[in-house]
Amino acid sequence: MSIKVFLELVEIKAKTASVLPFLLGLCLAAYHYHTVQPGLAILFFVAMLLFNMSVDMLDNYHDYVHAVDTEDYQQNTNIIGRENLSPKLILGMLVALVVVAALIGVYLVTQLGLPLLWLGVFCFAIGFLYSSGPFPLSGLPVGEFFSGFTMGFMITLISVYVNTGASFTLSWTNLGIVFLVALPDELWISNLLLANNICDEQEDEDNHRHTIVHFIGKKWALVAYAVKNTIAFLAIILAAIWHLTPWTVLLTLLIIPFVVKQTKILFEKQIKKETFPSAIRILLIGSLVQVVTFAIGLI
Repeated sequence: MSIKVFLELVEIKAKTASVLPFLLGLCLAAYHYHTVQPGLAILFFVAMLLFNMSVDMLDNYHDYVHAVDTEDYQQNTNIIGRENLSPKLILGMLVALVVVAALIGVYLVTQLGLPLLWLGVFCFAIGFLYSSGPFPLSGLPVGEFFSGFTMGFMITLISVYVNTGASFTLSWTNLGIVFLVALPDELWISNLLLANNICDEQEDEDNHRHTIVHFIGKKWALVAYAVKNTIAFLAIILAAIWHLTPWTVLLTLLIIPFVVKQTKILFEKQIKKETFPSAIRILLIGSLVQVVTFAIGLI
């Protein structure tokens, strides 16, 4: 297996959805809680990245094994069939990634306490249920919620917890602070799956996957997509007004015209190869600018 194929198998291009929430949590810990633990943060980053790679690998594996459309999707679209990869090799690599991530996680728990264990167990459970089991979350109408909540909110929360340690308690106030600051990421990550499901509506129907688009239709799915982009910017404004983030984060509002333009691209036509990248661009630019402007405010 070439490096190029491996990176596609673990969907490396989508890792923005986990790396930037981690950095956002790092910034929030430094700004609002005034503490950072670089060593532990790096370990968490490695564990998070490895596990995220394993989840995407598992997603591709299950899509290949359980594909109803065995002639076209399984052999020509799914990377395992297209590249003639061994399913046993994929499983072996997947187990290796999960074991290493889990071992790092156990060490972090010994350093930071049991609350981190429960947070980690929740993320591991959602990661596996997302693409496995009798009813994978990715093929259900709750897929968008769990992808955004787990990667946008939970990664940011754990990043804050790892960097603050004993000075951070899982109170409703602290959870509310992290939730609001992370809300743009949550919504943009959720929209990434929503845009994917909008473009894949017919393919999902052919493979008996009933996503939210199946129930509300493309029209209302597109409306939800636009509304969530709007709420993301409202959250950025509120977080700055309530001094949860530095005022420099308001500079993120400058990308509103860009987000509007990219949203219109998806509204005009819903073709995976042509218009789905618009959702990726919104997530990448939106999350990146939010983190960069937050970091500038720290200086």
